[in-house]
Amino acid sequence: MEMRKGGYLFDRPEFKTKPKSITSLAKDKVSKAIEVMAEKNYGSVVIVDSKDKVIGIVTERDIVKKLVKNNMSPKTTKLEDIMTPNPRVANENDDVLDWLRIMSNDRFRRLPVVDAEGKIKVIFTQGDFVSYTWPDLIYQASQLAKASFMKGFSLNTLLIMMFVYGIALIAAMKAIL
Repeated sequence: MEMRKGGYLFDRPEFKTKPKSITSLAKDKVSKAIEVMAEKNYGSVVIVDSKDKVIGIVTERDIVKKLVKNNMSPKTTKLEDIMTPNPRVANENDDVLDWLRIMSNDRFRRLPVVDAEGKIKVIFTQGDFVSYTWPDLIYQASQLAKASFMKGFSLNTLLIMMFVYGIALIAAMKAIL
């Protein structure tokens, strides 16, 4: 099967334009990570080892469910105590659609993308993949419109369906959050 342009993670515009991910060591305090996350408006921090390889991730959800819920102090708690260890990571040469499916099926929102050496390059979120689905949706909708059972299907109805899909996608993402 021939890969279309934009099919690899490194081909996505977000790969080149996203700011550098926040990284911390497992022994760092949660308070330090929270401070940087708040300053940069990031939803996660990637935990790396001494060789900068990804060993975990701490998300806003981890902070709420593991730190706040258990009345732990961010000033004394280490990131390793609340991190999700060994998160799923993608290689920059992986296929976009494969990861979009995996993230959706396995219900996680942040995907660290690493190079061949396992070092973090960028974090993709489900939101980064939304723009990828629109061209496919438009193509599929146009093919359906051409189908014989859809004869007489107006462009306005097609646009309304796309709008409803967009609203449903946003609502589904909010429900997952």
